[in-house]
Parts: sequence; C-alpha cells; structure tokens
Amino acid sequence: MDRATGSMDCCYTSTNIHIYVEPSFMIVNASGNMITFSELIDELKSNINYNRDVLYAISKNPNLLYKKITELASFTGSRHQVALQLHFPDPNKIKDIDSYGAENISVVIDKFRRKFAVPRENIRRKAIESLGNNIQTQDAYMYEGKEGLRIIKENGRIEILPGSIHLWCKVDQNVKNYVDWLMENIYSPNTGGIST
Repeated sequence: MDRATGSMDCCYTSTNIHIYVEPSFMIVNASGNMITFSELIDELKSNINYNRDVLYAISKNPNLLYKKITELASFTGSRHQVALQLHFPDPNKIKDIDSYGAENISVVIDKFRRKFAVPRENIRRKAIESLGNNIQTQDAYMYEGKEGLRIIKENGRIEILPGSIHLWCKVDQNVKNYVDWLMENIYSPNTGGIST
C-alpha cells in the first residue's frame, strides 16, 4: 500500500490469469489480450457492488440513479476501449439495483464497422448451438452495405452488428457463453475488435 495516496496496486500472476486489485474495483482478465463479455459484466457488477450504498442512497431520485449507473457502466467499458451501456425500457427497473448488469445491455466496440469478420451463417449456427432450437434468427440492419443479425428469444432479443451487440433480454449463462464466443470471434483484436 502506498501510504501517501492510500492506493493498493499489486498484481498476482499465475498461469495467464492476471488479477489487479485497487481500492474500488477488481479486474480479472484470463486472456492476455482481450476481455470476454463475462469478465466485462463481472467487472461491472463488482463496481456496482462497491457503489451499492451510494446507489441505494440516491434510489429515490431516478435521474441521479441513472446518471450514476451510466457513469459506472461508462467507466467499466472505457477501461477496455468499449462503450458499455445499460438500458431501462421499463422506467421502473431503474430502481431495481440487483438487475443492473443482468439484462438490457449494449457493448459498442466500433460503431463504424460494417461487415462481420465471419460469415453470418456461422453466427446463426453458434446461436442455435448456444441458445437452443427455440430461437429465430433474422437478417437485420441490412442497408447501405451494412450487416446485422437479430436473434429472437422467448423472453427478448439479441441484436448483433459488426461493431456492437445489444442484449434486450435477461443475461443467463447461455447468453454469456454466446456473447463470449462473439467477443472472441467477431470483436477480438485479431478480427479488428478490442484489446485490453
């Protein structure tokens, strides 16, 4: 610990897992060059939990609450060169602090990217493999040379663009696994995506 600043910066390394501990948050990055969606959401939830008292204290004011959660999501995303956004299509959900990071999330990697790094059919196949046969896949946003896919689930939808993903559903383990695959195969540095 640095007694002058009160900060604790240390790094533990073991078999390619790096854990960085600082006073307000913890980042776990299992790969040397990119973050998975699961890791990004875990970091967001860690930041939310660290600020839980503040969030509860301002929970009577939805505008302040929205501002604070947007700040936390933006901070978390900026650490990994992405725009991380939480959405509240139901305005009453803003007060449900436990749902933050568990539904209605967008990750924007490169808003100017127009084409997928892999064929759309591969993305469709992986969606069925990860999310089950009870989904529908549709081409979406197919104009001005852009590509996109929409996955319709029983309880929401996932919109996949070459530079972003928008989850308008609850994020269960199957969704996390699928988006982790997308981050690795579509949004990774090797395909013109992000690095950490």
